[in-house]
Amino acid sequence: MNRPQNILFICSGNSARSILGEALATTLSHGRFIGYSASAKPTGSIHPMAIELIKSMGYPLGVLRSKSWDEFGSEGAPKMDFIITLCESAAGEECPYWPGHPSTAHWGFPDPAAVELGDEAMLHAFKQVEMGLRNRIELLMDLAIDKLDHLEIKEQLQSIHHRTK
Repeated sequence: MNRPQNILFICSGNSARSILGEALATTLSHGRFIGYSASAKPTGSIHPMAIELIKSMGYPLGVLRSKSWDEFGSEGAPKMDFIITLCESAAGEECPYWPGHPSTAHWGFPDPAAVELGDEAMLHAFKQVEMGLRNRIELLMDLAIDKLDHLEIKEQLQSIHHRTK
């Protein structure tokens, strides 16, 4: 691989799951992958528990923001190699055209911000999403991406999700 592979994580509000994916992909891969995140309908803010987890990863908080996926379909946007949806609503939405035909997959997680059983239960839900994403990203890093064709990469992305459920 000559350049880092770009991964766009998409979820319903771009405030928790996709933000965690962005930070994990970038920090775990040490330059092999660059994580991005977005939503069709961004909330405009990052959940405080996501910020705390991301801070502990050493990811720069100054680059975090809730944003629309339109940014990544426009001219001059980074070319995505992978698009990964993290919630059912994002998986079912009509996605924009992605230049370069990136490999896509759905790695579904419940919304940790929707937990209503108190802060401790919500923090546990956030940590579960973080651990699940970490496991999947580590499996992705183990793939010999440069030796796989587009269809094999897509199959491997889906397989990663099914192996880690």
